[in-house]
Amino acid sequence: MKDRAGQSFGLQPITGIGISRRARQRIARRLLPFLFLLYVINYIDRVNLAYAALTMQDGLGFSDRVFGFGASIFYIGYFVLQIPGALIVERWSARKWIGPLMVTWGMVTFLTAFIQSSGQFYTARFVLGTAEAGFAPGMYVYLSHWFCQEDRGKAIAAFMCAVPVSSLIGAPIAGALLAVHWFGMVGWRWLFVLEGIPAVLLGIVTVFYLTDRPSEAEWLTEAERSWISVELEREKLAKLAQQSWTAWQALRQRNVVMLTLICFFFVAAETSLMLWLPTILKRLSGSGGAAMLSNVSVASLTAIPYAVALVAMLLNGWHSDKTGERQWHTAAPLFGAGGAFFLVIALGSRIFLAVVLFTFVVAFLNAFKPSFWTFPTITLGQSAAAASIGFINSVGNLGSFLGPFLVGYMASATHSFTSGLLFMMASTCVSGSLVLLLKIPRRMELVG
Repeated sequence: MKDRAGQSFGLQPITGIGISRRARQRIARRLLPFLFLLYVINYIDRVNLAYAALTMQDGLGFSDRVFGFGASIFYIGYFVLQIPGALIVERWSARKWIGPLMVTWGMVTFLTAFIQSSGQFYTARFVLGTAEAGFAPGMYVYLSHWFCQEDRGKAIAAFMCAVPVSSLIGAPIAGALLAVHWFGMVGWRWLFVLEGIPAVLLGIVTVFYLTDRPSEAEWLTEAERSWISVELEREKLAKLAQQSWTAWQALRQRNVVMLTLICFFFVAAETSLMLWLPTILKRLSGSGGAAMLSNVSVASLTAIPYAVALVAMLLNGWHSDKTGERQWHTAAPLFGAGGAFFLVIALGSRIFLAVVLFTFVVAFLNAFKPSFWTFPTITLGQSAAAASIGFINSVGNLGSFLGPFLVGYMASATHSFTSGLLFMMASTCVSGSLVLLLKIPRRMELVG
């Protein structure tokens, strides 16, 4: 943002390219690797069910419909604490909120290893969703406390790279654990045991490691603390001059409603694919009389799309920051994913061609995210943005309840995933169309 913006609100700019560069680099080095690690653990604990299902469904006698409902009910619990979680980070403390959340969901993941019935399965997933609910929106708000608008797309991209990386790490580990049988307990149970423990340990570390605000950062020099504090305050005041919505007024704004619908249709497709992809590939590998692939092989194939997705996410976040353009950087990947879904349906009857096409789907879906999550902070003040992020993430993530359940229901009814893939294709195309209907200020937040 231009210096005149800060001067017009009585804030004197702190000059010195060296100070700004050092502050930005030091903040990035201190925070992003740790936040990235937390999100890796968060996502592994959320999606390890997709790999456990390869043996868990048969072991417990769960149909596709039961599994789909259990996978989906996570997001009913997830709905509960999204807005409070974002506001707690904005108005109280990230470290005192995120740390205990991690301990809680780690313990729930651990206890999931001991379920025996569909009722216990549904309960464990609901409680896990409630425990994880405050993490993602809280982290988006937390990043806005440390990164200026011109850096926020890259910061969000770096943070959200944890999503594909969690699959790169989690898939082969899950595949290996499914093959074990230790102390009379089958592999899918060990998967939950061993992947719940890191969340508990890192939750304790989080309370002591994170710093809530730049003014409290003893690891920055006084000049660096002053620079980042002034820059963030100037951005805040500039947005307040353009609109003065309260947090609850913001939830009724057209853009917030549109962003919520975009998120709803996007996550309906993404979560469905994420939770069903290993099962789709497993069954596809055994079609036409071919020998079905092992669980380790399926898990390894599932990891391939996320390696490409990691690159796509970083490139799109970087290019969006460089050009200052957000709308097409958000919409185009969604249309690309819709086209790739169509090709999967039309051509993906062979396992290795399907993997190639799913790689494009996953890459496009992940490329969408960094630019999308800049929209609330572009147009809203701090508390309004925090509330809207929680609202968008909570209501939007109800699509994650609809999607996996609907795919499981249709798979049980038709004994095929084709109808489910058509649903995912339609959802991404609707989401992309809605992005183009957003009304976004022209580069107001990116000039600087």
